[in-house]
Amino acid sequence: MKHIGVSEDFVPNIMLVTNAIHKTPTGGRELLCKLNYNILKDLYNDRCIVFELSKNYIIGIKSIINAFRGYIDGLSPESVALALQQIQAQNVNKIFVDGSNLGKFVKVVKTKFPEIQIYTFFHNVEARFFWGAFKQNPSPHSLAVLATNYLAERKSIAYADNIICLNNRDSALLKKLYGRLSDYIAPMSIQDKYTDRAFITRPKTKFALFVGGDFYANFSGIKWFVKNVAPYITIQIFIVGRGMKNFRKELEISNNVKVIGEVDSLEKWYLESYFVIAPIFDGSGMKTKIAEALMFGKKIIGTPEAFSGYEEISAEVGHVCTNADDFIDAINSADKMVDCLFDRKLREIYKSKYSFSAAKDRLKRILNA
Repeated sequence: MKHIGVSEDFVPNIMLVTNAIHKTPTGGRELLCKLNYNILKDLYNDRCIVFELSKNYIIGIKSIINAFRGYIDGLSPESVALALQQIQAQNVNKIFVDGSNLGKFVKVVKTKFPEIQIYTFFHNVEARFFWGAFKQNPSPHSLAVLATNYLAERKSIAYADNIICLNNRDSALLKKLYGRLSDYIAPMSIQDKYTDRAFITRPKTKFALFVGGDFYANFSGIKWFVKNVAPYITIQIFIVGRGMKNFRKELEISNNVKVIGEVDSLEKWYLESYFVIAPIFDGSGMKTKIAEALMFGKKIIGTPEAFSGYEEISAEVGHVCTNADDFIDAINSADKMVDCLFDRKLREIYKSKYSFSAAKDRLKRILNA
């Protein structure tokens, strides 16, 4: 189907379909959405049309039925209809859908405008992510969330022209679940927050840092750590993240563990830490905390899951631990050996692979392929 009223001086535009862009994003998905937004605006300027989705809440029978039809994560019949109007009115020939659970939108657009190229960006495999959440807290609600996201994600796979994943692990999982590999791999990247300075104040207390909000994989991982590792190390462990204060009693069971909770800025905590720990055993996608640690020149001691997508650099940037003894040995060794609060080599790895400029180059190649 051709756009109506397209003249010879037609100038194609790209539409970005995304959740609300936060001025100060905190979570990994929010940070990556903001990064993709900035990249596309930088590449296309005024030719990038941003269609932001407002949060919708599943309340009542009608909204539950709509959720199973694919209207989740901000999608509604009204928002889809409005997007279709804008697509036709503004000469859109490419659409970047920032989220795999927006499959209903992808299906409707591809059916109405089959000539438009649709790129769907998978922050993770939502079906895998919500399966983990369901196992952690089984309930009718968590089962419904899992089912609706699976159905929505399946539509993205079926109708998008191009699938972009963060890593090969997720691509293989897409093949297993839905019968299709991703078309492109674009690793986790984040906007640079490091402020170059000649002198970093050493903290009064030498500490290792854990960063993570209170969702199930972070909480279960750090809970395992404070029980099985913290009593056998001497360095102080600071836990920073939204919602973590709610679990202070469960986490501060060892004298060397302190829950800080949510903070206005992570910069100070990363700058003053000696190294970062990432005891994560479940999840999907790539872990933002690894890219953040590299951005601030910090070594990382974490699990294979934490380093998923970072495998090629894992030996260079820290230690991969599969059990409590591995963590204890690696942390006690790092406690004695790490005296420098900033490793420039690690920051250079961030700049070359996981920075704004690296992500921009990747997306430019993908969109021009």
